[in-house]
Amino acid sequence: MGDIGNFFNFVIEQVIQFLSFTAFANLTVGHLIMILVGLIFIYLAIAKEYEPMLLVPIGFGILIGNIAFTPGYKIGIYETGSVLNYLYFGVMQGVYPPLIFLGIGAMTDFSALISNPKLILIGAAAQFGIFGAYALALAFGFSPAAAGAIGIIGGADGPTAIFLSSKLAPELMGAIAISAYSYMALVPVIQPPIMKLLTTKKERLIRMKPPRAVSKTEKIIFPIAGLLLTTFLVPSGLPLLGMLFFGNLLKESGVTKRLADTAKGPMIDIVTILLGLTVGASTQATTFLSPQSIKIFGLGALSFIIATTAGVVFVKIFNLFLKEGNKINPLIGNSGVSAVPDSARVSQIIGLQYDKTNHLLMHAMGPNVAGVIGSAVAAGILLSFLA
Repeated sequence: MGDIGNFFNFVIEQVIQFLSFTAFANLTVGHLIMILVGLIFIYLAIAKEYEPMLLVPIGFGILIGNIAFTPGYKIGIYETGSVLNYLYFGVMQGVYPPLIFLGIGAMTDFSALISNPKLILIGAAAQFGIFGAYALALAFGFSPAAAGAIGIIGGADGPTAIFLSSKLAPELMGAIAISAYSYMALVPVIQPPIMKLLTTKKERLIRMKPPRAVSKTEKIIFPIAGLLLTTFLVPSGLPLLGMLFFGNLLKESGVTKRLADTAKGPMIDIVTILLGLTVGASTQATTFLSPQSIKIFGLGALSFIIATTAGVVFVKIFNLFLKEGNKINPLIGNSGVSAVPDSARVSQIIGLQYDKTNHLLMHAMGPNVAGVIGSAVAAGILLSFLA
């Protein structure tokens, strides 16, 4: 009987020990909150089709990162030697964002910007959201480096936000990345009310001249000239700008189609999966949930609103100096943020609501791709005096 009793005691101890290692035993309210956030991301991606290529990996990554576990077994993303920690290396060291920019360059047509260069000013104006949010973050007590990393959310450019925060405020990486990608996904929700509020019916009906045809030579010269002009001015933006323009040259040269197809296809897909999943997993409740994270989300929303407002208002002011027939429809001012092509698509949708024959998409793509360049330049500027 004694042997049987000892056996049962042993079994019970083993069961208790097993249960102590389950997620149920380590679960906290914070984990449940983050799991709910992950499910919301997945719902928005699948049911509403808000940036599904980003929100599905991020949402599922949030679920993975918030399965509660006992520390010390090299499971969590912050545990040295874990698989997730190795994959997260590409985020923490800023490896993934330049590769994303390489793919973006290979799939981007800069024709709208080349045909109407003044549209780059709209992309530049929208970057005011970055520096406005930087000032607000300083006012909220963040350090200059952290404020710079938070401000870049206003560019609506997830890879740039990750790149800059990896250099300036790696401890805030999760909150900044999730905030940036969240607002990128919510472009169709956030921007339309601002655009309608700031424009009159007459302004919304402005018809712009069709963009001129752009030659192949111009398309080849643009990435070379763009690289030299931007990186000579802001060398610290070289990792992003260099890869962006290189990818575009692969596309436009006509002799490296296979490389361009790889960059804009399998490569960017793989990097997007790894980046989204690991950024999501970095929202581990024990390190992610804090008053700072809430402040970052609030400041991110403000920066995005400031950027959209700055773009629209700039066009309205710019129109005061343009002759009739050359005026710009201020509904494309929102597309100065670098959420490509979603913000340009919003310009098109809102424009068609007021005139079903006034197609603004091609015009909006000019400031939209300028915004990609602008956010990378802004990141380089912030990095140069804050790092």
